[in-house]
Amino acid sequence: MKKLLFILAIALLFSCEKDEGLGRNPFLIDLSFQITLNTDLPQYSSLNFAGNSVVVRNQGIRGFVIYNFGNGQYSAFELSDPNHAPNSCSAMTVNGVTATCPCPDDNNSYDIFSGQPSTGNSQYSMKRYRVNRSGNMIVVTN
Repeated sequence: MKKLLFILAIALLFSCEKDEGLGRNPFLIDLSFQITLNTDLPQYSSLNFAGNSVVVRNQGIRGFVIYNFGNGQYSAFELSDPNHAPNSCSAMTVNGVTATCPCPDDNNSYDIFSGQPSTGNSQYSMKRYRVNRSGNMIVVTN
């Protein structure tokens, strides 16, 4: 019985192919960063209220947008268009709840609630960052 279990375990181990690139976006690299946003400061104070967002540049690849859903729930997404390699026009702008790529040929836009594409020919959604709030501090990390 032990021999049969050992053979099954070995067979399962070798039969499972590992595809580390599955679902990974080939355009956006994983940069390690951590930033703390103090919501007592004027530039981040709007994050104390549901329905508000703040764009933070010079973090991540092209910056990120953080959105307050309410009840202590936040989302943060990379602002480099996930559907092409970073270039001179790939830094998205945020208007309301939509992040839009200014590149003339793609017409890509995304919902900053979920990071999902809303227009354009998009294979990938926005890259999500982790968000934790403790008191008046919000920490965003990759």
